Amino acid sequence: MTDQLTVSVLGTGIMGAAMARNLARAGHTVRAWNRTRAKAEPLTSDGIHVCDSPAEAVRGADAVLTMLYDGPAALAVMREAASALRPGAAWVQATTAGIEATGDLAAFAREHELVFYDAPVLGSRQPAEAGQLTVLAAGPVEGRKTVQPLFDAVGARTVWTGEDGAAGSASRLKLVANSWVLAATAATGEVLALAKALDVAPDSFFDLIAGGPLDMGYLKAKAALVLEDRLTPASFAVDTAAKDARLIVEAGRQHGVRLDVAAASAERMERAAAQGHADEDMAAAYFASFDEKENEKGNENAKENEDGKRAG
Repeated sequence: MTDQLTVSVLGTGIMGAAMARNLARAGHTVRAWNRTRAKAEPLTSDGIHVCDSPAEAVRGADAVLTMLYDGPAALAVMREAASALRPGAAWVQATTAGIEATGDLAAFAREHELVFYDAPVLGSRQPAEAGQLTVLAAGPVEGRKTVQPLFDAVGARTVWTGEDGAAGSASRLKLVANSWVLAATAATGEVLALAKALDVAPDSFFDLIAGGPLDMGYLKAKAALVLEDRLTPASFAVDTAAKDARLIVEAGRQHGVRLDVAAASAERMERAAAQGHADEDMAAAYFASFDEKENEKGNENAKENEDGKRAG
């Protein structure tokens, strides 16, 4: 294919692994690296070369895609790769890094003569695996012919927000979008917790709002994960959601806006993580409404119910 590229994917967690697979399926040569190599090894069955170091992964690559935990993690990994980066290569920075960190990453790109694209994505595990993400992208027009085939491989839609990746316009839009996602997730958990406390069947609430302006597919989808005990594997983990919520709160603070809902969402996510739900889907923030003893009781009841189903 004429647009075939050699792409380095740094970070193969929930999102990075799915993106690497879709890039390979689109015909690109893909090299992948992950701090814990064992998590990247399954990618070899998709024809992806798993590397021992970031430098090995990026050597000679046309484009580098980073999908790591946060901005500092992305910067640290790129510093490990620095000696092998090719001047003129595109850097697609897809980590949700926040505004300040995006500026630091863009500065690194300038220092190493990389063409920087601020390109966080909207979507979780399922759309990532299906190549149906929405890519929010900012970067120079003259280099887009290189990165657009990558965006087309991982996403169903690309939303260009500007020509200067360093300005972080894509990351700013991502924070706004995530503020809504996190608020809706936290509200879902509280609705279920209150329903439980008041002995209200969740279905009676769903029936009440069905078809009206308060009805919401996302509400039902996240509620189902809790009610049906399907919190693993996570689509978007509690720990990552807490990180994003803190980035949102800080961005608001720096721009003179107090974001009480985002701050409360961060606290709920952090509380759920401390209770042992860090790696579960962020819908597990539901458990933050209860103390640990209540959670233990709830988990025991759920196990008894499941054992009963199996016995039946």
